[in-house]
Amino acid sequence: MARLSIPAVFAAASILLSGTARACPALIDGVAADRLNALSRGVNADGWIADPRSAPPRSLLLELRKAGLTHIRLPVPADFVMPRFATKAEIDGRLQTVDTALKTLLALGYAVSIDLHSGEQFNALHKDDPPGAMIEMKSAWTGLARVMQRHPSDRVFAELLNEPDVDAAQWQSEVRELAGFIRRQLPQTTLITGPVNWQRADSLPGFTPLDDPNVVYAIHFYDPMVFTHQAHWDPNEPLHDVTGLPYPIRADDPGVLQLREQLTALDKRKAQAMVDRAIPDRGIDKWLEPAAVWQQQYSRPIIINEFGVLKAGAPRDSRLRWLGGVTAYARQQCWGWTHWELSQGFGLTDAVTGKVDRAALRALLGTR
Repeated sequence: MARLSIPAVFAAASILLSGTARACPALIDGVAADRLNALSRGVNADGWIADPRSAPPRSLLLELRKAGLTHIRLPVPADFVMPRFATKAEIDGRLQTVDTALKTLLALGYAVSIDLHSGEQFNALHKDDPPGAMIEMKSAWTGLARVMQRHPSDRVFAELLNEPDVDAAQWQSEVRELAGFIRRQLPQTTLITGPVNWQRADSLPGFTPLDDPNVVYAIHFYDPMVFTHQAHWDPNEPLHDVTGLPYPIRADDPGVLQLREQLTALDKRKAQAMVDRAIPDRGIDKWLEPAAVWQQQYSRPIIINEFGVLKAGAPRDSRLRWLGGVTAYARQQCWGWTHWELSQGFGLTDAVTGKVDRAALRALLGTR
């Protein structure tokens, strides 16, 4: 009997997990159904390009692929691949890291989105000197496209810019120019882009889709922030003082009552106000509804390619409930999803052992 290749075996598993009995409509002729399926279940591998020593072990990637993940989003720090902020030798080395990562991930059967991930230096330039920022973005994408051209165009996606930190009108003008520039270098590649304001779902209605049909639109979801970012790493951030906040957030929940008492006793008024504003919780469907309405208007495919909960302060059962709720909504809407992230504060793995959190993975896949 002929043996299937590793990617072929995983492709078969992917079809089973995606639930072929539940037919998703053809949202747009320009994005092939197999590409949308490839983006259906993923995780961000943050830090890999910034520090190749932090590359996830092949055994971990293989385990997640066998479990049913189909997509890795690979953030590439913008400041690392732009001539204004890095030398040619540094850029060449980082592009080689991108190429190596692609070879590893594609061999395991993953689809990969290359995400130009804006950083502090580029964000300042983007606000102060838009023409200069466009030059840097085009330069970065020239190098990234050269790497991507070595790999199958139906398995590698180009995400123009993560969370553009400028006003909506500026980005709307820039995104057309940048997409056109990338399209000339990658004529068959599916592009990914999204709105400003941290790519929130309620920012998408102000974003006009591109004329290019071969584009997926990305939103990020971390609402309510007081839940997803409790025990924030910055001690000067009011969210740092919020811990143990359950989800959903209800005024009569014993955990909410206890937390409010603690914040009152410690005179943490800003943190307490953030908790109070989140009561009662709107619900995941209401937070994401603006994006669903936008999709109905324009019939364009959507992916939630960042969402997650900081593990440091959130009750575990609440975190799992929220994660499962987000991906359940995404499946209902025929959206892809990509968890933020793999092995850091929001991660799918234990920071000490490096092992996969099986309960979190089951919650994401809807197999709890």
